[in-house]
Amino acid sequence: MGAALARAWGVARSLAIYHGIPGRARRLRAFHAPFVPRGGLCFDVGAHVGNRTRCFRALGARVVAVEPQPDLARVLARLFARDSGVVLVRAALGEAPGRARLLECATNPTVGTLDADWVSRAAGVPGFAHVRWSPGAEVPVTTLDALVAEHGLPDFVKIDVEGHEAAVLRGLSHPPRAVSFEVLPALRERAIACVRRLAELGDYAYERTLGERLRLEGGGWCDADAAVAWLAALHDDAPSGDLIACLRTALPAGAVVRG
Repeated sequence: MGAALARAWGVARSLAIYHGIPGRARRLRAFHAPFVPRGGLCFDVGAHVGNRTRCFRALGARVVAVEPQPDLARVLARLFARDSGVVLVRAALGEAPGRARLLECATNPTVGTLDADWVSRAAGVPGFAHVRWSPGAEVPVTTLDALVAEHGLPDFVKIDVEGHEAAVLRGLSHPPRAVSFEVLPALRERAIACVRRLAELGDYAYERTLGERLRLEGGGWCDADAAVAWLAALHDDAPSGDLIACLRTALPAGAVVRG
């Protein structure tokens, strides 16, 4: 009962944070608008409580929302029950299909991962030191390629899976128009692996965001080598954020790529 109450409180808190802060939805739409065309397709990998899914729908895109945590998948099912433009996939993503056991946090249910090594290394990272992980449900695992085969090649893929991002991208063999993934400076090699995988798929340029500011912070788009060099030079205590990868042929108007 205690664990169930803790999870219920955690989900309610996340709903308040991600859906209840004034102006947040508007800022999300403004940030993603250059990458999400009306009538396009987005994959929301690690959909959590659906704020990005709601953003992509408001921009006129169809959404495949991927969420393996049962509590969060039930929330998403309720939020988008009447929206035919949202497909909910109750699974994790990885390099190959199968089954795996989630690692979860009862008091912070918006975080979950399949990566036990990342969990052990993140224990000393600010922002994650307070997270107490425990084994969760065994869940099905599918791949981005399987989703592409069923739903089409997405225009934008958002990946937030707590250190498992590179494994998710290894399950993809087609270059989406744009991809975003998390950067945790103390574990920067995970983000570097994502850049290198995307470089194998297509000619991408990169920009970055910090925290929840929802604006590009890198001073301009850069190529894969420059993105790797920036990541490698990060201090462990630098702010976390996301890297945005966009095919050069799909960059916003006026964008210039530096080497």
